[in-house]
Amino acid sequence: MSTSTLPAPLLTRAAWLSNPKADLLSALVVALALIPEAISFSIIAGVDPKVGLYASFSIAIVIAFAGGRPGMISAATGAMALVIVPLVADYGVEYLFAATILAGFIQVGLGALGVGSLMRLVPRTVMIGFVNALAILIFLAQVPHILLSDEADGASKLPLNLAMIGIGLAIIYGLPRITKAVPSPLVAIVVLGVGMTAANVDLPTVGDMGDLPSALPIISLPDLPWNLETLGIILPFSITLALVGLLESLLTAQLLDDMTDTDSDKNVESRGQGVANIATGFLGGMAGCAMIGQSMINHRSGGRTRLSSLAAGVFLLILILALGDLVAQIPMAALVAVMIMVSVGTFDWRSVAPSTVRAMPWEEMAVMVATVGIVVLTHNLAYGVAAGVLLSAVFFVRRVAHVVKVTSVLDPEQTERLYAVSGELFFASTNDLVHMFDYDAVKVPLVEIDLTEARIWDTSAVVALDAVVAKFAERGIEARLVGLNRHAEKLHTRTSGQVGAGH
Repeated sequence: MSTSTLPAPLLTRAAWLSNPKADLLSALVVALALIPEAISFSIIAGVDPKVGLYASFSIAIVIAFAGGRPGMISAATGAMALVIVPLVADYGVEYLFAATILAGFIQVGLGALGVGSLMRLVPRTVMIGFVNALAILIFLAQVPHILLSDEADGASKLPLNLAMIGIGLAIIYGLPRITKAVPSPLVAIVVLGVGMTAANVDLPTVGDMGDLPSALPIISLPDLPWNLETLGIILPFSITLALVGLLESLLTAQLLDDMTDTDSDKNVESRGQGVANIATGFLGGMAGCAMIGQSMINHRSGGRTRLSSLAAGVFLLILILALGDLVAQIPMAALVAVMIMVSVGTFDWRSVAPSTVRAMPWEEMAVMVATVGIVVLTHNLAYGVAAGVLLSAVFFVRRVAHVVKVTSVLDPEQTERLYAVSGELFFASTNDLVHMFDYDAVKVPLVEIDLTEARIWDTSAVVALDAVVAKFAERGIEARLVGLNRHAEKLHTRTSGQVGAGH
């Protein structure tokens, strides 16, 4: 079995130049795919397209240096765009920039506190649900571009559009059988772009999504009153942006860790996401985070090091400023084909195979389905993952609560009864503990309750044990607790008699 390895340190050749050709080519594919997505997310947020584009190239460049997961692509995302819609609608874009900056500082603080370590609390079934939900969302986002539902004459163009997407997919999946020297998605974009331009085919292009910026952004402070009232407005949005951004970024980092058999520093990644958002806020961009779709494109096209993340941002800048007119002519059909490839490749098909469904415990299947369903219905990754983690915790507590056992024997001299308690004693398992002792059947004056094989986790367990001792005392029987470990003895000594069972 292979073991995970740490990525190369930041200031080493291995971190940047161990895979230059594949990194640069994959970065070009990513940059081309970023343009329509960044414009779409800007439209969702209700801001000018340049806000999303500025955010995408600045975040991609900064995270290449500050992040903890090499080869992961971060930029403006739909999850973050959905959060800021009310803020922009009610207060304007300058408040968005301020909220982005504050969200960045919150992320830096959370990273310093070690929030990345909480990834261990996300169960595997939630990770699978997260991945499958993202694959579905990526595909659903392409449906309007596939069916041309936003086009006035979409019905008449639909057959041609489907044919172009089909050709793109044929190139993407067919070319690797011949050669892998160049990423097949890049070839598909070039072939369809040149072919449709030469044939003067009238189908939607990147330029139809919105105007591309023609100048570099300027570093500046958001133009708004810097007072407590402003802080009160932006703080709730900033907290939500910080948490949603970290959740999506850390889950994407974990996914890439698994795919590349390497480890990454989640706390460094958390701080890096914060630094990137602070920078983009001052540059007039919207908040962003890791993008699983673009990260999958980068990974499947061969991108592995920090160079691919940096080059994606640089290429995006060059494409929108120097080659904007050319990029605007790229057909959306080509980019849709790329995103369909990403969707199909991202979905964990083994998780829905009949053999897997039959073998998987129903609780785990329920967690996965709930995660997928909530993410797809709300288009919010945070809701789905939080629900999945909560449901997993409920099932776990339910299982653990029923593994407490109480056995007893009478000593040879018949002067003392020995009880042995095993299992995890906490709020959910102690409800039945009190009733596991046969109080009226005990005919000896002394009872010893051995807790060597048990673990006391909370005051609910202390209250339950006190209740057991009290029930024996009511019958004139002395009960002693033995075998407490250091933690349990300390907790019992400190809280016994101080907390009640409630009413």
